[in-house]
Amino acid sequence: MSRSLAVRDERWPLAGAFVIARGAKTEAHVIVVELSEAGAIGRGEAVPYARYGESVEGELAKIEALRPALEAGLTRQALQDLIPAGAARNAVDCALWDLEAKLSGVPAWRAAGRARLDPVKTCYTISLDTPQAMAEAARPLARRPFLKLKIGGPGDLDRVAAVRAVAPKTRLIVDGNEGLSFDDLVRLAPEFARLDVKMIEQPLKAGEDAALEGWASPVTLCADESLHTRQELAACARRYGAINVKLDKAGGLTEALAVVDEARRLGLELMAGCMVATSLAMAPAMIVAQGAEVADLDGPLLLARDREPGLVFDGSLIFPPPPELWG
Repeated sequence: MSRSLAVRDERWPLAGAFVIARGAKTEAHVIVVELSEAGAIGRGEAVPYARYGESVEGELAKIEALRPALEAGLTRQALQDLIPAGAARNAVDCALWDLEAKLSGVPAWRAAGRARLDPVKTCYTISLDTPQAMAEAARPLARRPFLKLKIGGPGDLDRVAAVRAVAPKTRLIVDGNEGLSFDDLVRLAPEFARLDVKMIEQPLKAGEDAALEGWASPVTLCADESLHTRQELAACARRYGAINVKLDKAGGLTEALAVVDEARRLGLELMAGCMVATSLAMAPAMIVAQGAEVADLDGPLLLARDREPGLVFDGSLIFPPPPELWG
């Protein structure tokens, strides 16, 4: 076997600032892995996230340390035990999936056990801002099926109410990004229910969400930062009604699919989520999104430009990726 590894980082400017409870960003800084073998190239993209102790330099170093094993034919299954879940493993895992598809001619979705790969409808994210600014941002998006609102500070109820006033029919998800206290949540959840919010994502800090056990929220709660791999699923099932599965947290499509299967067994609803990144990062997440209650794969829509070829969007509808992109 003759396989070669190429790895690099790329910067993709955002169309505008992306603001959440923890801060703002103006670009997507991603890592890209390319594995070449027998004339085929498999690619994977990931986003190192400081919230989880990751940096671009650190994740690149992890991948470089895998070079001898990867170029000697490392498999996806063996990869799972070599480095922990995170951005580096995600980029490598997705590149291996893509390479396998290119070499075998079997699409990744079929290899993943899916009968087909259907288009999915994605949320569109409104960054944290003043109620008035969020309402103005939402106004031209009012016909989208899902809007996801970033919250996490004084005025959260006003923010959601302002968006609901200009988007009376769209389904709303609010994302606290760990920015609420339990008292905030108890106070706000009934008001969010009155405003027909469908889901509250990660209201409390991961590791401080045991308070949710035994509390009957009037709105479905969804774990994000609290859920990475199957290891956290049992605790999440006691605290949340849904989980957000992201490839960067799970460490790739291989573990993400296992998380999906186990979550369904536990009766949890699913969101297929993403970091802000290009279509190359979203393409494998399309497999995770099949049958999910919510897809949140709008990363490319937040960029000033996407890679070519990219995913095709028709409003909120995302079509399956062409093989030239991934899978």
